[in-house]
Amino acid sequence: MALAIEDYALIGDCHTAALVGNDGSIDWLCLPRFDSASTFAALLGDPDHGRWLLAPSSGVLATSRRYLDDTFILVTRWVTETGEAEVTELMPIGDRRADVVRRVCGIRGTVEFSEELSIRFAYAEAVPWMRQSRSSDESHALVAVAGPDAIVMRGPRLKAHQQRHRAVFSVTAGQTVDLSLTWYPSHRDAPAALNVNEQIAMTEKWWTNWAAACIPNTRYTEQVRRSLLVLRALTHEDTGGIVAAATTSLPEDFGGTRNWDYRYVWLRDASLTLDVLLHHGFDSEATRWRNWLLRAIAGDPADVQIMYGLAGERRLTESEISWLPGYQGAAPVRIGNGAHTQYQGDIFGEVMIALQHARENGITESKYSWPLQRALMSFVEANWTRPDNGIWEIRGPLRHFTHSRVMIWAAFDCAIRAVREHGLEGPVATWEKIREEIRTEVEEQGFDVANNTYTQYYGSTGVDASLLQLAQVGFVAPDDPRMLGTVAALESQLLHEGLLLRYRTELGVDGLEGVEHPFLACSFWLVEQYARSSRLAESTALMDRLVGFANDVGLLSEEYDPIAGRQVGNTPQALTHLTLVRAADAISAAQEAELAAVRSAAR
Repeated sequence: MALAIEDYALIGDCHTAALVGNDGSIDWLCLPRFDSASTFAALLGDPDHGRWLLAPSSGVLATSRRYLDDTFILVTRWVTETGEAEVTELMPIGDRRADVVRRVCGIRGTVEFSEELSIRFAYAEAVPWMRQSRSSDESHALVAVAGPDAIVMRGPRLKAHQQRHRAVFSVTAGQTVDLSLTWYPSHRDAPAALNVNEQIAMTEKWWTNWAAACIPNTRYTEQVRRSLLVLRALTHEDTGGIVAAATTSLPEDFGGTRNWDYRYVWLRDASLTLDVLLHHGFDSEATRWRNWLLRAIAGDPADVQIMYGLAGERRLTESEISWLPGYQGAAPVRIGNGAHTQYQGDIFGEVMIALQHARENGITESKYSWPLQRALMSFVEANWTRPDNGIWEIRGPLRHFTHSRVMIWAAFDCAIRAVREHGLEGPVATWEKIREEIRTEVEEQGFDVANNTYTQYYGSTGVDASLLQLAQVGFVAPDDPRMLGTVAALESQLLHEGLLLRYRTELGVDGLEGVEHPFLACSFWLVEQYARSSRLAESTALMDRLVGFANDVGLLSEEYDPIAGRQVGNTPQALTHLTLVRAADAISAAQEAELAAVRSAAR
């Protein structure tokens, strides 16, 4: 059975990523892209569905792990009854290949390691043909081939055992043993062996150089830096697409059916990711993502989707993998995502906000970028009154979600500012008229006067955590009485063990069975709201609790179960990490404002 979600660390090469358990097993890896079919899928089943285990054979007394500084090079230290050793694991960056490297170094005494390999291509449907080979630049290699996929394994000689391959070897103090996996198209020859020393040095330099550009904040520096690194790790190096998470079908409800594929690029999540990267000095990411956006949504604005493949692929047909039992029995396992056909009005706001912030950061418009935005706004002009599926991809009836309407308001607001403040051309008078119409409609139909709160959708009395974004986009001030009333309603209706749910699933609004756990991004939004409305002590208290949910290497998934004390949902989750950064920035700004006020009063 797969480990707890928080027991996994991520290694990646900005093309794909692997999850490495604290037991030494790589239980999830898709090659050569995030959204490729899996090679190791024990995460969604058991070892027979593919894994690569590397750990001491016995006598483990203690283990600890860490990332090497600001990188995704994972270093695990094993202490056994007979000695001590370190395993350094990475996916090399910059070699234009799909490799995993595992280096075992003896520290003290002698440690015997066991290696067990089960390669299962095509989501564990294809058991490969395996053969041993030798060449001039290696002592042992094992080649696995099935259909279009091939892998060459290098290191200690692996021997077949019941459709798996095993090896046992020992390291003494000062001794090093290198193991590597390389994926390649099966119609080509196996690539040459890596120079492991060079790849480790190059990968460390790449990550360190990227992180060095970060503009730090004054609080939660370590957590912010790791979160920004996670966002970069989830960004495809070639296309610029930013996946929502590295996994599929990790459940929102253990044993339930709320299992979705997050290995795609949501316009919303990518836009919000771009926003925090810009705020922390990563201007070059804006141009790359904008170019991705131009390619992905090129054509008729009416065909814009809420999500795309890494290179802008549009067809993300959802299907079920019946032969995988699911994470700890949570079925079905899904690939593709049926929500790609939904209409969600809020995405236009998130995209326009991100591109507005890019302008404010000095990113100049390209020949096509403003025409693209004009085309999007033309579509929004004609469709802003439509009901939609909402930010949470509701699979129930379409509704007039208040959050969606406000984000459409924000899209018009950004378009107007582009004209008024940056001299771009557009029908600003028309946009201003519609912006005011939307505001009037929201205040009349999306606000419950009796309870002094904005509502989840027009005509409802319930609330939704996404309403916290109303203050973030400037629709209302954080300390506006209407916003404070909304926060009070959220605290009354959606707090569960001190953490914020997205909405009440038992009301049936989403058309799905089962329940879910508190959504971490929503609680980080609440931190931000507290910080911006003079509730700094409560903000920092909640923030301290939330960052404490990260695992030993700083990773957070989608949700958290406060009763069982464990992470829930796909991991690592871009939306969780980007809202962590926003929350930390809000606390830093509030503390600086308080300090400035104290200094001013002392003068």
